[in-house]
Amino acid sequence: MKKENDTKVTEFVLLGLSSTWELQLFLFLIFLLFYVAIVLGNLLIVVTVRADAHLLQSPMYYFLGHLSFIDLCLSCVTVPKMLGDFLQQNKTVGFLGCLAQIYFLHFLGASEMFLLTVMAYDRYVAICNPLQYLTVMNRHLCLQLVFACWCGGFIHSITQVILVIQLPFCGPNELDNFYCDVPQVIKLACMDTYVVEVLMVSNSGLLSLVCFLVLLFSYVVILITLRTRFRQGRSKALSTCASHLTVVSLIFVPCVFIYLRPFCSFSVDKVFSVFYTVITPMLNPLIYTLRNADMKKAVKKLRKKHVATCCPFEG
Repeated sequence: MKKENDTKVTEFVLLGLSSTWELQLFLFLIFLLFYVAIVLGNLLIVVTVRADAHLLQSPMYYFLGHLSFIDLCLSCVTVPKMLGDFLQQNKTVGFLGCLAQIYFLHFLGASEMFLLTVMAYDRYVAICNPLQYLTVMNRHLCLQLVFACWCGGFIHSITQVILVIQLPFCGPNELDNFYCDVPQVIKLACMDTYVVEVLMVSNSGLLSLVCFLVLLFSYVVILITLRTRFRQGRSKALSTCASHLTVVSLIFVPCVFIYLRPFCSFSVDKVFSVFYTVITPMLNPLIYTLRNADMKKAVKKLRKKHVATCCPFEG
């Protein structure tokens, strides 16, 4: 354990997903493939939305582009460090590096939660008030909503960092995870952390739960509206809502499980952490592209345009 003046911990040891060298090499290859899929999939959506004027003018795809950008950045907070740690026995992170991971993890994670709530509101207006949709969801409002999501994420993440930075660390420095996060870090503090853990639940836990319940309620209203008022275009609307609900569940269920219960930890926490930071960002592009005809059409159009640019004399 590395200390400064024998009192202050200056780095943490990450226990990671495995201590077996052979298993670590196997996990390195698996998660490397996952990371490549995350980067390529989310970049594809960002580039496709930016390159297609029709998609860029649509509020839903405008928000989707931002969601993919957040997923891309979120994976970069944890996965590169995890891949590097798979190839070495000593997995450590400095105190400032740990704070940086906590900041960006919660900044991007909270921004994504707020953005998913905005996307639910967008679908509500589109389905329940279609004649006024483009008037209500104009470009100015979309910009304001995205800006509010980023501001909300910033406020949330700063709160998390303040909770951690004031704690004294002078004892054990082993984190039973593959990245730094508030629940594991505060348990290593040399003080009674009851109040801090309650504040963590009040901040991260309730934020996840409230956003999740609001999203579920909004989609229930949308589904009831589809059932009672509309028949034409119902299948397309249902497909869109199903995609959104799938993504919402993949993100919020792990977050609620991890952050809404202080004072205890389970071995399955690492599984939920992997789901939140790796699996969900990888699956989001597949969910939104495979179930969305407009996205598939735009991707094909972008591919043909790229082929025509690279091979101008072909055909």
